[in-house]
Amino acid sequence: MSSDYAPPNDPLEILHADHEILVVNKPDGLLSVPGKGEHLADCLIARVQEAFPQALLVHRLDRDTSGVMVFGLTPHAQRHLGLQFEKRQTRKVYVARVHGRLEPKSGTIDLPLIVDWPNRPRQMVDHDNGKQAVTDYKVVKTSDVESRVRLMPKTGRSHQLRVHMLALGHPILGDPLYSEDHADFPRMMLHSEELRLRHPDGGLGMSFRAKAPF
Repeated sequence: MSSDYAPPNDPLEILHADHEILVVNKPDGLLSVPGKGEHLADCLIARVQEAFPQALLVHRLDRDTSGVMVFGLTPHAQRHLGLQFEKRQTRKVYVARVHGRLEPKSGTIDLPLIVDWPNRPRQMVDHDNGKQAVTDYKVVKTSDVESRVRLMPKTGRSHQLRVHMLALGHPILGDPLYSEDHADFPRMMLHSEELRLRHPDGGLGMSFRAKAPF
């Protein structure tokens, strides 16, 4: 992360708020949590806590990914939601635009990932030492130059969707770490479109959506 961090000044977009949880639509280009150094202090949790001082972090999205993010508004909610993510009981659906014509039209990517230490924060596929990472995908539409894909991660590894798409030979368009043509796009074309979870108070299944801006 370099000193050229210039997060957007979009107002907080609240998708849902009640006595236990807060769901927002995170803009691209904004860190989920503060980075190291004063210039990386502006982040989504800091902005959320200006309006909801009791908000607690449950999960993160990469700086350049936009979309649905949930926060706990009580310690109970944070624990309850955290366990759902840990036990893979939430359902996440992302939309991405990727390079080239992706075929077959649907499938499962099962490639273990590990941090690429000399090139942090990059991650890489490592069949010997990597942690299990599984992503289901479905092509929504395609052309000769790109494909629009729905990505459903079954695990929550760092950069999982980005590295899995790269491993298939179809990097996400605009990805500053894994795509060579990222300068040709205004942002990384990855958005968390839907998040399904159980409400911490009573366990009711709920689904939250934010339409992809691309």
